Amino acid sequence: MSDTNISRRAFLQGSALAVTAGAVSRAGAAGLPEVPLQQSPLTQPPLSPANGRPYQPVVTLNGWTLPWRMKNGVKEFHLVAEPVVREIAPGMKANLWGYNGQSPGPTIEVVEGDRVRIFVTNKLPEATSVHWHGQRLPNGMDGVAGLTQPGIPPGKTFVYEFTARRAGTFMYHPHADEMVQMAMGMMGFWVTHPKDPNFMRVDRDFVFLLNAYDIEPGAAVPKVNTMLDFNLWTWNSRAFPGIDPLVVRQNDRVRIRIGNLTMTNHPIHLHGHEFTVTGTDGGWTPPASRWPEVSADIAVGQMRAIEFDATEEGDWALHCHKAHHTMNAMGHGVPTMIGVDQSAVAGKIARLIPDYMVMGDKGGSMDGMEMPLPENTLPMMAGNGPYGAIEMGGMFSTVKVRRNLARNDYRDPGWYRAPAGSVAHEWKGGDAPAPQAAPAMRPGQPGHGHDPH
Repeated sequence: MSDTNISRRAFLQGSALAVTAGAVSRAGAAGLPEVPLQQSPLTQPPLSPANGRPYQPVVTLNGWTLPWRMKNGVKEFHLVAEPVVREIAPGMKANLWGYNGQSPGPTIEVVEGDRVRIFVTNKLPEATSVHWHGQRLPNGMDGVAGLTQPGIPPGKTFVYEFTARRAGTFMYHPHADEMVQMAMGMMGFWVTHPKDPNFMRVDRDFVFLLNAYDIEPGAAVPKVNTMLDFNLWTWNSRAFPGIDPLVVRQNDRVRIRIGNLTMTNHPIHLHGHEFTVTGTDGGWTPPASRWPEVSADIAVGQMRAIEFDATEEGDWALHCHKAHHTMNAMGHGVPTMIGVDQSAVAGKIARLIPDYMVMGDKGGSMDGMEMPLPENTLPMMAGNGPYGAIEMGGMFSTVKVRRNLARNDYRDPGWYRAPAGSVAHEWKGGDAPAPQAAPAMRPGQPGHGHDPH
């Protein structure tokens, strides 16, 4: 056997298969699946399987599922790594890197036992790769550039092929210059459904990724060398009020799958319900190991699937419980001004800066006011609800539980109309008498009880 054949054989066994640029541009292009694109920042309807084995599709929050084609019994997908523009929330767009027109990329859904073939075309200015986070697969398909494959050069297409061996929830992201590429938004979700569509079945199944960016006010490109001091904490590269609600029917069994590809942990808290953690990157958790929670801490590189019965009608907050992660365009090193009298200097500053506002002397609330911001910048706390300003940003949304919704109706039903008398309100009945503690009684006094002496 010639040296050329030995090298080719070793390459095919040990790495993803490269498709040359010439092959892609001519005959090979006809053999590639089409490239579906998505640019809407809104949550797309679930993609029901048109062929292959049945499964219950997921709903990607502010995202979508990548269509596939069947070819000789293999599910074929086509991912394109490329620069994208992502609307973080209305009023701000970011220049990111992603897949198929968005960041994060589309969710990939398959069934346990499926043979899967994923073509990855690189339209970035540097080499990349795709690591299929948490999956069992041949070493040469694991996507670590330099270790298990050569990087995918700009303009080239590689193909990954393996069998989806284990049902569960996974992620995908580069393992090539990953600090830069993940900081620019390159990541996506992967769901392998069980062979039996009735196993662990729920009524509504949501997925989203936790990610974060450091984008200076007025800018549009993330600072890729930031380690911890991010100023935009996002779900699927969206910040509140740009994050869609999770709409469910009352009494639905609901699953929410959350993956963390930020650089810190996030305690995700649900109001009004308790849940159990039913899945991790490693698979389903044994039922005997579960206990009720209202917050689940999701560490870096982890995934958690939580489940609950949506018994309580209303608009229930779902958010990260790190308070600074529910704010946008956060500043660092800002002094605390609570209790500081700024009146002596406020007038002088206002003569120089007509729009100047005294800030922080009574706390952080904006009380509905808006201050001038640089172009393409989100306010720290924004969004309005039925009772006024919702002073949140970043990693915040709502689970909207409604009775009588259609089974596959995910449309926003609007704000919840609480029954009369069931909303906290101002007390107008006069001051209640101050509670008084009963006087202490010494042993032997009447009513104290038996005196042992």
